Amino acid sequence: MGRPARSRSPATVPPPAATELRSTRIPFRSRKIVKTPPAKPLATAAVAPPAPAPLPPVLPALSSPGEIASALRHLQAADPLLSAVIASTEAPTFAASPSLPAFHSLARSILYQQLATSAADAIYARFLALLRSASAAASAAASDAVTPAAVLALAAADLRTIGVSGRKASYLHDLATRFAAGELYDCAVAAMDESALLAELTKVKGVGEWTVHMFMIFSLHRPDVLPCGDLGVRKGVQELYKLKALPKPEELAALCERWRPYRSVGAWYMWRLMESKSAAAKKKKGNASS
Repeated sequence: MGRPARSRSPATVPPPAATELRSTRIPFRSRKIVKTPPAKPLATAAVAPPAPAPLPPVLPALSSPGEIASALRHLQAADPLLSAVIASTEAPTFAASPSLPAFHSLARSILYQQLATSAADAIYARFLALLRSASAAASAAASDAVTPAAVLALAAADLRTIGVSGRKASYLHDLATRFAAGELYDCAVAAMDESALLAELTKVKGVGEWTVHMFMIFSLHRPDVLPCGDLGVRKGVQELYKLKALPKPEELAALCERWRPYRSVGAWYMWRLMESKSAAAKKKKGNASS
């Protein structure tokens, strides 16, 4: 018989668990964690801010030498219908001498509101006389006497004695208070553009858009003001262009756009157009009755 195979000692055979452990063990090496700095933002080219819109040229006042002639040349070339009115009407004149101070002019505008010219002239003359008599300087000119302090010194009862209503007295006192407090002053008012004047002056009681427009045309002599709310100007444009209906303010502005930059002068001719029409109607009526 052959010799039986010699069996391996159990001690030399590794246990199954140990073999499995050695075969699945994963080597591990410690690694240093490196922090990545945040990415720098990409450099962008500096963007220049948009250039401001160019300001419209500042035109000389209508009282400046030669300015009325320039206005008439422009209007005659721009509007043939208006050109005919210009040809038949005496040219406007604006005082070349310094106009009244802003406070005086605005106070005068308040006094003239909603009154016939003759009645307003009489009240204004009494207003000047009252201030002059109350002035400490007896020799002061009437225009010099119209100051915020002098008006504030007058009671509403004093103003009523010369024909100024209680409401207008309150308007005058509010205007004087704002000038006395420095909210408004002559130099600043004269330097404001139309939008600034409308914003600031309409804060005064009794001063509306129409009053500001009249102040700009007849006191500051601004050349390009269109009083869209003025009834006389609206009627004049209706007559000039033979419109069936009275133009609304926005329609008036569109029709008169061709008059820029001398809409103040165009508006002046609309008042003269309606005056001549009224005078012609009166004359015709008088001839018919005779």
